Amino acid sequence: MEEEFVKGDQVEVCSKLDGFFGSYFEAKVLSKLPHKSLYKVKYKNLVTEGEDPQPLIEIISADEIRPMPPKLSQPSTFRRHEMVDAFDLDAWWVGEITGQRGDTFSVYFPTTNDVCEYPLERLRRHLDLVNGKWVSSATRQQLALLRF
Repeated sequence: MEEEFVKGDQVEVCSKLDGFFGSYFEAKVLSKLPHKSLYKVKYKNLVTEGEDPQPLIEIISADEIRPMPPKLSQPSTFRRHEMVDAFDLDAWWVGEITGQRGDTFSVYFPTTNDVCEYPLERLRRHLDLVNGKWVSSATRQQLALLRF
């Protein structure tokens, strides 16, 4: 069941474009199109090209939109193999912590097979939306194990 969004809702749009697959862009719902599962959104960080760039507005399918994850207190560190979201190229990308050097964390991105380094302030705990509720990756893995 898809969640219904209304004008003004803050959301994240999951990109399905090559090179951006699995990234989440922050946006605001401008409207829901009548008789279709489509929304008009305005991106927070993406802008139009040209001399006078404006926030990018697009029509997006409902299956590409999710609510903003809850704001959690920022941890002082992350553990190796912990799933995180890293903010890069105007979007949040899902990755896995592979190492730490001082206040910098190495993050592996399975969708691109890249490893990049980020300061703590550009990382957040990764949460999955499962049946309309936000759960940590560790909780999701535990739930999966209970099914067997």
